Amino acid sequence: MYILDTDHLSVLERGGDAAQNLLQRLATIEQTQVAASIISYEEQMRGWLSLIAKAEKEKKVPEQVKAYKKLRQQLKDYCVRPILEFDEVAAQEFQRLKKLHRQKPGTMDLKIAAIALVNKAILLTRNDRDFRQVANLSIEDWTQK
Repeated sequence: MYILDTDHLSVLERGGDAAQNLLQRLATIEQTQVAASIISYEEQMRGWLSLIAKAEKEKKVPEQVKAYKKLRQQLKDYCVRPILEFDEVAAQEFQRLKKLHRQKPGTMDLKIAAIALVNKAILLTRNDRDFRQVANLSIEDWTQK
């Protein structure tokens, strides 16, 4: 199983060469073997809601419309992909990781790592620097050729 980190999900949203490389690799595996985490959903949702709130505060209606369209597209994207939960087992693994890693990686990355570890999954990410610190976590970057 593969888990798309928030980073790789954002690459897919933005498009471009990195997204094409990622899409080519994803096309070679069964789509039921590719998931996202509820943590990535939270991170992306917070980002769009923050953008909407800023545009609202600044009374920029066209920016609000664009942000709502992106938010809706994000929802559609998540609806067609398995979402791995932050359940009790992942929470226990997160607590273990948090004791080992006081500073880096951050909380959200450790939650994603915990989900990947308990699901024995490979995490697809460009965030090599932080995730390499987590022992036994398999990571790959599919945005490069």
